[in-house]
Amino acid sequence: MKKLLLLAAITFGYTYASAQGTLALSTYKGTDLTKYAGKTMNVSVNRYIFNGWNTISLPFSMTKDEVDATFGADCKLEKLVGVENDGQKVKLNFQNCKSEGIKANVPYILYYNGETGSLSFSAENVLIVDGVSEVTFTAEGTGETVTMGAAKQQKAAEGLYGILAKDNTEAAFVNVDMTTNGFFATRCFVKLSGGNATLLTTNHLTGTEEGTTSLKGLVAPGELVDVFNLSGVRVAKQVSIADINKLQKGAYVVKGQTFLVQ
Repeated sequence: MKKLLLLAAITFGYTYASAQGTLALSTYKGTDLTKYAGKTMNVSVNRYIFNGWNTISLPFSMTKDEVDATFGADCKLEKLVGVENDGQKVKLNFQNCKSEGIKANVPYILYYNGETGSLSFSAENVLIVDGVSEVTFTAEGTGETVTMGAAKQQKAAEGLYGILAKDNTEAAFVNVDMTTNGFFATRCFVKLSGGNATLLTTNHLTGTEEGTTSLKGLVAPGELVDVFNLSGVRVAKQVSIADINKLQKGAYVVKGQTFLVQ
Protein backbone atom coordinates (compact mmCIF):
# COMPACT_ATOMS: atom_id res chain seq x y z
CA MET A 1 0.00 0.00 0.00
CA LYS A 2 1.47 3.29 -0.99
CA LYS A 3 2.21 5.90 1.59
CA LEU A 4 2.75 9.54 0.87
CA LEU A 5 5.59 11.26 2.69
CA LEU A 6 5.92 14.99 2.92
CA LEU A 7 9.64 15.57 2.52
CA ALA A 8 9.87 19.25 3.12
CA ALA A 9 7.85 22.33 3.89
CA ILE A 10 7.70 25.20 1.42
CA THR A 11 11.13 26.64 0.63
CA PHE A 12 12.14 29.48 -1.63
CA GLY A 13 14.92 27.82 -3.55
CA TYR A 14 15.01 24.97 -6.03
CA THR A 15 16.31 21.71 -4.58
CA TYR A 16 16.23 18.66 -6.78
CA ALA A 17 15.16 15.59 -4.83
CA SER A 18 16.83 12.32 -5.78
CA ALA A 19 17.67 9.10 -4.01
CA GLN A 20 19.01 5.70 -4.97
CA GLY A 21 16.15 3.54 -6.21
CA THR A 22 13.83 6.55 -6.45
CA LEU A 23 12.57 8.15 -9.64
CA ALA A 24 13.12 11.91 -9.27
CA LEU A 25 10.74 13.69 -11.59
CA SER A 26 12.12 16.78 -13.28
CA THR A 27 9.31 19.30 -13.46
CA TYR A 28 11.59 21.81 -15.21
CA LYS A 29 12.99 19.65 -18.02
CA GLY A 30 10.52 16.81 -18.16
CA THR A 31 11.29 13.12 -17.57
CA ASP A 32 11.35 10.34 -20.16
CA LEU A 33 8.94 7.88 -18.57
CA THR A 34 8.95 5.24 -21.31
CA LYS A 35 11.44 3.00 -19.50
CA TYR A 36 9.57 3.36 -16.19
CA ALA A 37 6.02 2.90 -17.51
CA GLY A 38 4.18 0.04 -15.84
CA LYS A 39 6.71 -0.23 -13.01
CA THR A 40 5.90 0.18 -9.33
CA MET A 41 8.51 2.33 -7.62
CA ASN A 42 9.22 5.22 -5.30
CA VAL A 43 8.95 8.74 -6.73
CA SER A 44 10.13 12.14 -5.55
CA VAL A 45 8.80 15.43 -6.90
CA ASN A 46 9.97 19.00 -6.45
CA ARG A 47 7.42 21.45 -7.77
CA TYR A 48 7.22 25.24 -7.63
CA ILE A 49 3.71 26.11 -6.55
CA PHE A 50 1.83 29.37 -6.11
CA ASN A 51 -0.51 30.45 -3.38
CA GLY A 52 -3.74 30.35 -5.37
CA TRP A 53 -4.66 28.38 -8.48
CA ASN A 54 -2.18 26.07 -10.19
CA THR A 55 -2.44 23.34 -12.80
CA ILE A 56 -1.20 19.83 -12.00
CA SER A 57 -0.87 16.43 -13.63
CA LEU A 58 1.25 13.57 -12.25
CA PRO A 59 2.32 10.22 -13.78
CA PHE A 60 1.00 8.40 -10.71
CA SER A 61 -2.18 8.46 -8.63
CA MET A 62 -2.78 9.93 -5.18
CA THR A 63 -5.69 9.36 -2.82
CA LYS A 64 -7.66 12.23 -1.28
CA ASP A 65 -5.80 11.76 2.01
CA GLU A 66 -2.47 11.96 0.19
CA VAL A 67 -3.58 15.10 -1.66
CA ASP A 68 -4.56 16.70 1.66
CA ALA A 69 -1.29 15.64 3.31
CA THR A 70 0.74 17.17 0.49
CA PHE A 71 -1.15 20.34 -0.39
CA GLY A 72 -3.14 20.95 2.80
CA ALA A 73 -6.60 19.87 3.87
CA ASP A 74 -8.00 23.17 2.61
CA CYS A 75 -6.71 22.69 -0.94
CA LYS A 76 -9.16 22.37 -3.83
CA LEU A 77 -8.88 19.97 -6.73
CA GLU A 78 -11.05 20.45 -9.81
CA LYS A 79 -11.32 18.90 -13.27
CA LEU A 80 -12.70 20.29 -16.53
CA VAL A 81 -16.23 18.98 -17.15
CA GLY A 82 -17.48 21.21 -19.98
CA VAL A 83 -17.26 24.51 -21.87
CA GLU A 84 -19.77 27.17 -22.88
CA ASN A 85 -19.63 30.12 -25.28
CA ASP A 86 -20.27 33.47 -23.62
CA GLY A 87 -20.10 36.00 -26.45
CA GLN A 88 -16.44 36.70 -27.13
CA LYS A 89 -15.47 34.44 -24.23
CA VAL A 90 -15.33 30.71 -23.70
CA LYS A 91 -16.24 29.66 -20.17
CA LEU A 92 -14.49 26.59 -18.79
CA ASN A 93 -16.61 24.69 -16.28
CA PHE A 94 -14.57 23.07 -13.51
CA GLN A 95 -15.98 20.76 -10.84
CA ASN A 96 -14.65 19.68 -7.45
CA CYS A 97 -13.26 16.14 -7.61
CA LYS A 98 -10.97 15.92 -4.57
CA SER A 99 -12.83 12.96 -3.14
CA GLU A 100 -11.53 10.96 -6.14
CA GLY A 101 -7.94 12.00 -5.50
CA ILE A 102 -5.49 12.59 -8.35
CA LYS A 103 -5.59 10.05 -11.20
CA ALA A 104 -2.40 9.41 -13.17
CA ASN A 105 -1.86 11.82 -16.10
CA VAL A 106 -5.26 13.50 -15.71
CA PRO A 107 -5.14 17.34 -15.98
CA TYR A 108 -6.45 19.28 -12.97
CA ILE A 109 -6.47 22.73 -11.46
CA LEU A 110 -5.36 22.89 -7.83
CA TYR A 111 -5.99 25.66 -5.30
CA TYR A 112 -3.14 25.85 -2.80
CA ASN A 113 -3.46 27.95 0.35
CA GLY A 114 0.17 27.73 1.51
CA GLU A 115 3.18 29.93 0.82
CA THR A 116 4.43 30.38 -2.71
CA GLY A 117 7.65 28.43 -3.26
CA SER A 118 9.17 25.02 -3.95
CA LEU A 119 7.34 22.02 -2.50
CA SER A 120 9.02 18.61 -2.25
CA PHE A 121 7.05 15.42 -1.71
CA SER A 122 7.38 11.72 -2.43
CA ALA A 123 5.22 8.66 -2.99
CA GLU A 124 6.15 5.06 -2.20
CA ASN A 125 5.32 2.03 -4.33
CA VAL A 126 3.26 3.82 -6.97
CA LEU A 127 2.51 2.64 -10.48
CA ILE A 128 4.17 4.84 -13.13
CA VAL A 129 1.86 5.64 -16.04
CA ASP A 130 3.20 7.11 -19.29
CA GLY A 131 1.29 8.48 -22.24
CA VAL A 132 -0.89 11.46 -23.09
CA SER A 133 -4.15 12.14 -21.28
CA GLU A 134 -6.32 14.99 -22.57
CA VAL A 135 -9.94 16.06 -22.22
CA THR A 136 -11.75 17.88 -25.04
CA PHE A 137 -15.08 19.72 -25.07
CA THR A 138 -16.83 21.76 -27.76
CA ALA A 139 -19.06 24.76 -27.03
CA GLU A 140 -22.53 24.24 -28.44
CA GLY A 141 -23.35 26.09 -31.66
CA THR A 142 -20.09 28.03 -31.95
CA GLY A 143 -17.40 25.52 -32.85
CA GLU A 144 -14.93 26.47 -30.14
CA THR A 145 -13.08 23.36 -29.02
CA VAL A 146 -11.13 23.35 -25.77
CA THR A 147 -8.54 20.69 -24.99
CA MET A 148 -6.84 20.45 -21.60
CA GLY A 149 -3.81 18.21 -21.25
CA ALA A 150 -0.60 17.61 -19.34
CA ALA A 151 2.65 19.17 -20.46
CA LYS A 152 5.45 16.60 -20.76
CA GLN A 153 8.18 19.19 -21.14
CA GLN A 154 8.77 22.87 -21.76
CA LYS A 155 6.93 24.13 -24.84
CA ALA A 156 5.01 27.03 -26.32
CA ALA A 157 2.82 27.14 -29.39
CA GLU A 158 0.05 29.14 -31.02
CA GLY A 159 -3.36 28.56 -29.49
CA LEU A 160 -2.04 27.33 -26.15
CA TYR A 161 -2.96 28.89 -22.82
CA GLY A 162 -1.50 28.55 -19.35
CA ILE A 163 -2.91 29.41 -15.97
CA LEU A 164 -2.20 32.76 -14.35
CA ALA A 165 -1.74 31.66 -10.76
CA LYS A 166 0.31 34.23 -8.88
CA ASP A 167 -1.68 36.78 -6.86
CA ASN A 168 -4.85 35.59 -8.55
CA THR A 169 -7.81 34.28 -6.60
CA GLU A 170 -9.51 32.91 -9.71
CA ALA A 171 -8.18 30.44 -12.26
CA ALA A 172 -7.50 32.69 -15.25
CA PHE A 173 -5.94 31.35 -18.44
CA VAL A 174 -3.62 33.54 -20.51
CA ASN A 175 -2.21 33.08 -24.00
CA VAL A 176 1.26 31.58 -24.33
CA ASP A 177 3.36 32.56 -27.36
CA MET A 178 6.87 31.83 -28.56
CA THR A 179 8.34 34.72 -26.54
CA THR A 180 7.36 33.06 -23.25
CA ASN A 181 8.94 30.15 -21.42
CA GLY A 182 6.08 27.79 -22.21
CA PHE A 183 5.01 24.93 -19.97
CA PHE A 184 6.94 22.83 -17.48
CA ALA A 185 6.25 19.16 -16.81
CA THR A 186 3.53 18.35 -14.23
CA ARG A 187 1.72 21.52 -15.41
CA CYS A 188 -1.22 21.57 -17.80
CA PHE A 189 -2.01 23.50 -20.95
CA VAL A 190 -5.31 24.55 -22.49
CA LYS A 191 -5.68 24.66 -26.28
CA LEU A 192 -8.44 26.69 -27.92
CA SER A 193 -9.34 26.13 -31.56
CA GLY A 194 -12.20 27.22 -33.82
CA GLY A 195 -14.82 29.92 -33.30
CA ASN A 196 -14.28 33.63 -32.70
CA ALA A 197 -13.70 33.74 -28.95
CA THR A 198 -10.54 35.47 -27.79
CA LEU A 199 -10.75 35.04 -24.01
CA LEU A 200 -10.97 32.06 -21.68
CA THR A 201 -12.75 32.40 -18.35
CA THR A 202 -13.37 29.88 -15.59
CA ASN A 203 -16.49 28.82 -13.77
CA HIS A 204 -16.26 26.79 -10.57
CA LEU A 205 -19.43 24.72 -10.35
CA THR A 206 -21.01 24.76 -6.91
CA GLY A 207 -22.32 21.22 -7.09
CA THR A 208 -19.88 18.33 -6.68
CA GLU A 209 -20.01 14.57 -6.61
CA GLU A 210 -20.31 14.98 -2.83
CA GLY A 211 -23.48 17.07 -3.01
CA THR A 212 -25.47 19.28 -5.33
CA THR A 213 -27.41 22.50 -5.18
CA SER A 214 -31.17 22.50 -4.65
CA LEU A 215 -33.09 23.36 -7.81
CA LYS A 216 -35.51 25.44 -5.75
CA GLY A 217 -32.64 27.67 -4.72
CA LEU A 218 -31.62 28.20 -8.35
CA VAL A 219 -34.86 28.82 -10.24
CA ALA A 220 -37.70 31.02 -9.06
CA PRO A 221 -41.34 30.08 -9.72
CA GLY A 222 -42.23 31.10 -13.28
CA GLU A 223 -38.58 31.75 -14.23
CA LEU A 224 -37.33 30.32 -17.54
CA VAL A 225 -33.71 29.13 -17.78
CA ASP A 226 -31.36 27.21 -20.05
CA VAL A 227 -30.19 23.80 -18.83
CA PHE A 228 -26.81 22.26 -19.68
CA ASN A 229 -25.29 18.84 -19.12
CA LEU A 230 -21.89 18.48 -17.42
CA SER A 231 -20.15 18.68 -20.81
CA GLY A 232 -21.51 22.18 -21.35
CA VAL A 233 -24.06 21.12 -24.00
CA ARG A 234 -27.45 22.82 -23.70
CA VAL A 235 -30.16 20.19 -23.28
CA ALA A 236 -33.14 22.50 -22.69
CA LYS A 237 -33.78 26.14 -23.66
CA GLN A 238 -35.86 28.56 -21.60
CA VAL A 239 -37.71 26.01 -19.50
CA SER A 240 -39.46 26.16 -16.12
CA ILE A 241 -38.89 24.09 -12.97
CA ALA A 242 -41.73 21.78 -14.00
CA ASP A 243 -40.08 21.12 -17.37
CA ILE A 244 -36.67 20.59 -15.77
CA ASN A 245 -38.07 17.92 -13.46
CA LYS A 246 -39.23 16.00 -16.54
CA LEU A 247 -35.65 15.62 -17.80
CA GLN A 248 -33.94 12.25 -17.66
CA LYS A 249 -32.43 11.47 -14.24
CA GLY A 250 -28.92 12.80 -13.77
CA ALA A 251 -26.79 15.88 -13.05
CA TYR A 252 -27.34 19.16 -14.91
CA VAL A 253 -26.08 22.75 -14.76
CA VAL A 254 -28.23 25.88 -14.40
CA LYS A 255 -26.71 29.33 -13.89
CA GLY A 256 -23.30 27.71 -13.47
CA GLN A 257 -24.44 25.47 -10.61
CA THR A 258 -25.03 21.73 -10.58
CA PHE A 259 -28.25 20.02 -9.48
CA LEU A 260 -29.77 16.55 -9.69
CA VAL A 261 -32.96 15.41 -11.37
CA GLN A 262 -34.05 12.31 -9.47
